[in-house]
Formats: sequence, structure tokens, C-alpha cells
Amino acid sequence: MNQPLKIILVEDHSLCRSGLTDLLNQRGQMQVAAATGDAEQVPTLLQEHQPDLLVLDLRMPSIDGLALLRRLRAAGFETPALILTMSDAQEDLAAALRLGVRGYLLKDMEPEDVIAAIGRAARGELVVAPSLMLKLAQMLQHGAPGGERQDLLASLTERELEILEHLARGESNKTIARALEISHDTVKLHVRHILSKLNLSSRVEAAVFAVEARAAKAR
Repeated sequence: MNQPLKIILVEDHSLCRSGLTDLLNQRGQMQVAAATGDAEQVPTLLQEHQPDLLVLDLRMPSIDGLALLRRLRAAGFETPALILTMSDAQEDLAAALRLGVRGYLLKDMEPEDVIAAIGRAARGELVVAPSLMLKLAQMLQHGAPGGERQDLLASLTERELEILEHLARGESNKTIARALEISHDTVKLHVRHILSKLNLSSRVEAAVFAVEARAAKAR
């Protein structure tokens, strides 16, 4: 039997934290390994539990969720993260995507939809609240046009193109490393090169770029 996916939840409102913990634990595929409203505890909890996903509130009294995520990344923590927030502001969505979050969900979504999306994110998919898809499309439509997109793709090596296809499927670096039988660090290096060559700032943008390029080629 597969082990349940481990989640760490960081939410300063105790009622929301407790309710979400109960809902996640009721699904056999997931387990909240730790839930806290204290951002200072997060590094210790990550080291102790090695979770599959970190679920972060965006607005907390002590520190902004994205600021906390930047601090964690600077300290070497690479745990995939998902933002769960009330903010549907495009600038918040953009800032989160630039940090490479696995997902951005809204607290006014149906509880079952939130739980299902968290599960997909923990398994490696990219998830965004349906009501934000238009804003995401507006952010991405300013990217490279079709001809330029193909030119940018031509600048990638065969290995980078292969990894870009895995990114388009929402796979994590660890999953890609296992699939291609290369090291995790090698995947990270390739991803950095891909983002640089395509003039992109996040894995989400790279995934969308790949999907759009595939669709344009098919037309």
C-alpha cells in the first residue's frame, strides 16, 4: 500500500488550520504531518518530516507567505509549495509563480475542490484556482509569438527539450531525475538553462510555454 502524501500546513487562523487538517486527513491519500501558525517553526518541521508539499497562507501577521518561501529557498529548502489565500490579485499570483510554486488556490473555492487540488499538487501537478485562469492567460499572452517561440525552442539542446516536456506534465525535479536516470542537481541545472534561454521566470511559465508551442506546431 502506498504511503500517504505528507503535507505541512502553515496557516495563522486556528479554525481554518484545524478544519483543513481534518479534511486532508480524512482522505486516505494524504496526511498532515504538521500544522502551525508560527512561521519560525517551519524550517524545523521541514527537516523533521520531509513533506511532499508545503501549503502556505499568503497573509500572516509575522511574515508574508512569499517572504517565508524566499527565506526557505535561500536556506536550501526545496520542498514544493502551494499558496492557499484569499487574494486573487494578479500581482500576488505573478509573484508566487515567479517563485516556482506548485499551486495557487483561493480559500473561497469549494472545500472538496481545494482538497483535490492539494492532492494533485502533492503528486507533482501544477494547480491554479479556476477563477484565476483568465488572469494567468493575460499574464502569459505577452510572451513570445509563435515564430519567436519556435526560434527559442530551437536554442534548446535535446536534453533540455526532453526536460521541458516533463515540466509540461507538471513533474518535480526528483521525478524527472528518476525518469531520465540523471541526478537531481543535473535536472536543476538544466531547468535554469531552459528558463534563461526561453526568457522565463518560473517552471509554470515553462510548462505553459511548452504546451502552447506544441499546440501551435499542431495547427
